[in-house]
Amino acid sequence: AVMAADASGKMVQIRAGTNGWTCIPDEPSTPGLDPMCIDKNGMEWVSALIAKAPKPKNTAPGLIYMLEGGSDISATDPFATKTDHYVSSPAHYMIMWPYDAKSTGFATTPKKTGTWIMWAGTPYAHLMVNQTP
Repeated sequence: AVMAADASGKMVQIRAGTNGWTCIPDEPSTPGLDPMCIDKNGMEWVSALIAKAPKPKNTAPGLIYMLEGGSDISATDPFATKTDHYVSSPAHYMIMWPYDAKSTGFATTPKKTGTWIMWAGTPYAHLMVNQTP
């Protein structure tokens, strides 16, 4: 499926899909284009984030890939709305499942290579697996 934000910011379906994946050509609140594709469990996670639910609703790990990279308002706050400096990421995969930095040993600060935990310490903590195209 393909979804995009309408003029009001609400996500609307542009094209139906059949394989359980949803692609979004851009996240309009960030600079530049940051297309992503999301599996079914990842969409449950994203839907909870958009709704600002206390925690994600997926019961199994979700997967998102952003082969063009992307940018985020914050590496520590999933609900941040303002920034003076966007967090820029290279091409990467995300595993949408609660990761604990203390038990995994993964870094919690953004980096251009390797793996780190974004939004560590929140119910929306997830694994960022950066790639070199």
